[in-house]
Amino acid sequence: MRASIGEDEIAEIVSMWTGIPVVKITEAESKKLLRMEDELHQRLIGQDPAVRAVSKAIRRSRAGLKDPRRPTGSFIFLGPSGVGKTELARTLAAFLFGDEDHLVQIDMSEYMEKHSVSRLIGAPPGYVGHEEGGQLTEAVRRKPYSVILFDEIEKAHPDVFNILLQILEDGRLTDAQGRTVDFRNAILIMTSNIGAESITKDTPLGFTQTPDRGMTYDDMKSRITGELKRVFRPEFLNRVDEVIVFHKLERAEISSIVDLMIDRLREQTAVSGISVELTDAGRELLVEKGYDPMLGARPLRRAIQRYIEDKLSDAMLERSFPEGTVVVVDAQDDDTVLTVDGEVVGGTVELPMVGLDEPVTQVAGPAGRSGGAEAESPDAGGAAAGV
Repeated sequence: MRASIGEDEIAEIVSMWTGIPVVKITEAESKKLLRMEDELHQRLIGQDPAVRAVSKAIRRSRAGLKDPRRPTGSFIFLGPSGVGKTELARTLAAFLFGDEDHLVQIDMSEYMEKHSVSRLIGAPPGYVGHEEGGQLTEAVRRKPYSVILFDEIEKAHPDVFNILLQILEDGRLTDAQGRTVDFRNAILIMTSNIGAESITKDTPLGFTQTPDRGMTYDDMKSRITGELKRVFRPEFLNRVDEVIVFHKLERAEISSIVDLMIDRLREQTAVSGISVELTDAGRELLVEKGYDPMLGARPLRRAIQRYIEDKLSDAMLERSFPEGTVVVVDAQDDDTVLTVDGEVVGGTVELPMVGLDEPVTQVAGPAGRSGGAEAESPDAGGAAAGV
């Protein structure tokens, strides 16, 4: 037991009181920002232009080369579903402010009606919920150092943009109780699917960054920005620091995302003394089963659940594995096979991936009996850790 209180404990207490993350207090931010791209790429695969643009904008702000009255950064993320827009926001919150709890995510499809806009700043006096504060203002008031993600911003009612204009220009907003909330230490990110069709249909791999391989990043950004101007008012776009386009993921990037997800699975199984190894054939199967051109890499999470985690959990419940057990995941007959020292574990369970036109396969029950097959309803919003 320590007899005295040290610097780390003091920093932790100050962080609790102020909402300023510990990492911001204890580490020289200049050194941290210089390695920003590398740190973000530990969780976000590919999307180099997007990562570079965000990193440069944040460094400019931290160096004092922008209006100090405005938020730290403001961005519009454009691109197809499942290519890393939301994941970059999560990664940015964890990198800059210590953890993902500093991400405030707001679904703008809930603010399509005029009467719903007041929920952002709180109900007016005399209305139910007035004391609770607004969904946006209260979150930032409690944690001024935050990444605020406005998901699918194009769905919001026009009155929402009047609120955003004030935040982007003045770095503050007054809630329904008359309190001024400071947004100068926040980062605003607005995602949109505007122009996604142009990205996905341009080439089999989306657009590229080199002139000899189809449309370049700058060309695609120029085209999509034109579509953006037809949807949003000029005064709104002029106040945003950067419009960033996310490209369609390539096969090599999907394979890297599989490795990233398997690393996270290894961290979970390490608690039980089990290590998971993935063969090249197993990786290729997961890439094939888990990638959908329309949903991006989001189905990968479900593919790993169905083809690895379900079987591994069955094996762990059926028997006790000694410390240091290595489970090898291989591919055979369009399915995964899990082995320990050459012995198959976990059985073979074939399930259709959501969104693919495959027949529903019956699940083998005890003693070879066939259990009833149930079709799973499509889910276009599957989670995509690491994407």
